[in-house]
Amino acid sequence: METKKRILLVDDEQTSLEFFDVMLSKLGFEIKKAENGEIALQTLKHWKPDLIMLDNVMPKLSGWEVTKILKTSNEYRDFSDIPIIMLSAMDDVRDKVEGLELGADDYITKPFNFSEVLARIRAVLRTRELVSQIEARDARLAIAEKMNRETLELANSFRDPLNSLIEDSKRLKPVDASTKAFLERAKSGAADALKNLDAVIERVSSLEHEDEDLKKGETSLSVLKKNLKSEDR
Repeated sequence: METKKRILLVDDEQTSLEFFDVMLSKLGFEIKKAENGEIALQTLKHWKPDLIMLDNVMPKLSGWEVTKILKTSNEYRDFSDIPIIMLSAMDDVRDKVEGLELGADDYITKPFNFSEVLARIRAVLRTRELVSQIEARDARLAIAEKMNRETLELANSFRDPLNSLIEDSKRLKPVDASTKAFLERAKSGAADALKNLDAVIERVSSLEHEDEDLKKGETSLSVLKKNLKSEDR
């Protein structure tokens, strides 16, 4: 069962809070409300949303100030990745640019059409979900790369002892048939182990080269985030 997406609504206008609360709750979102920036920051300490809808012009702390705190303060570093849609009655380009440069993911000017707001909410949430999937993939790849390196180091550490065992078994002169048979088995076993070891080393090395080739065409996560934000706007 899909978990409900959480949205924190922050606005000093009660009418706006109630409107979005009713409409978004009906659509299956889990909602919490905050009447100003200070309450919003306190709410975040015990409730982490998937998205913050933040009015810009508010008493005590403006939307810009809240955004700056979330994106730069060590106290709120666990919440810095939460996407923010800023709502404002100001349609000045400089205001939009400032909000976006502070770290907001979208900027919607009042008055707005609810259908458009809903579409933007879903677009921002899709972007965040995609980024989360990429972060999880990158974490798994980092673990895999570490395991490959450790496997390669371990495999290489056995090469010299096995080669020495093979050479020693060639030099030794058995005193009887049973000793000779033992040395032959030891030499054969060491040769087989070395052959298998070389196959492992070759495969791991091949995987490392494949990883390097893939990385050459990768887009960094920071660039991807920037591009996705641009596309959503």
